[in-house]
Amino acid sequence: MIPRILITPGEPAGIGPDLVLRLAQESWNAELIAVCDPQLMRSRAMQLGLPTAFEEADLDAPPETHEAGFLNVLPVSTAVPAQAGQLDPANAPYVLDTLRRAVAECVSGRAHALVTGPVQKSVINDAGHSFSGHTEFIAGLTHTRTPVMMLVADRLRVALVTTHLSLRSVPAAITKTRLSATLRVLERDLREKFGCARPRILVCGLNPHAGESGHLGREEIDVIEPVIADLQGDGMDLIGPLPADTLFVPARLADADAVLAMYHDQGLPVLKHAGFGEAVNVTLGLPIIRTSVDHGTALDLAGTGKADEGSLQAAVELAISLAHLRHATKE
Repeated sequence: MIPRILITPGEPAGIGPDLVLRLAQESWNAELIAVCDPQLMRSRAMQLGLPTAFEEADLDAPPETHEAGFLNVLPVSTAVPAQAGQLDPANAPYVLDTLRRAVAECVSGRAHALVTGPVQKSVINDAGHSFSGHTEFIAGLTHTRTPVMMLVADRLRVALVTTHLSLRSVPAAITKTRLSATLRVLERDLREKFGCARPRILVCGLNPHAGESGHLGREEIDVIEPVIADLQGDGMDLIGPLPADTLFVPARLADADAVLAMYHDQGLPVLKHAGFGEAVNVTLGLPIIRTSVDHGTALDLAGTGKADEGSLQAAVELAISLAHLRHATKE
């Protein structure tokens, strides 16, 4: 089985095109296809001094392994020529169109996984498109009710109950329904996508010291503890709620398959400290495999040749691994 991996480079003025071109210089035991504007990639390849041969991808043909110095492209045109480091709201629809095309091909089964490069959310919103992030946008395209963001760095996996919300909005968003649905998706995908036989999940409290028996907040008592007890009754291996400041110590993580944090900056600083530049963002709950880089567009590095492709490389490697596992499970 040769996985067919679609890659959306993301913001055309950012480092996404650079990183895809860098990966294209290597051989891969998978077919890599960039969903993007081929002229953008040719121009950036010349700017970076990366000799690359381009060909339009044929999704009806059997996948072939990737050859170094070559790149298959599913063409989607930018509205205006993209300049490295210079944002242009006119190209915001292009970014969204690449995602729509890639997701549709994965849903159809003609591609096995999607890897996304970094986007600039601000310029997409400035162009008049409501966009809070890849996770929510792809969930909408696939009619997924409960997408779950999880970042992976080596053996450390951190999933989130809430993602791109202000801190003021977080407590009200952590409901029994939302927490229960998130834990069910996390547990299921750890089994089905990552091959964990009986996943052990450490669950963070929301408040300092996990609420200190209600003295620092009642969310643990009123919401988190009842949900954990209910799901434990269904056979799930959950531990918590645990204070986030002591949960991420090696002794606790040693036999855990994942950590569930209540909000974005509760869990991700620890994970990015452990593996920044090599961490991978995975969206759970989707009918497709989707991985992504853990960094932004780095406009100041675009076109300079100084961007590090480590996170995109790790995202592609994980997508290939997950595609193989899904194929083996189906057989």
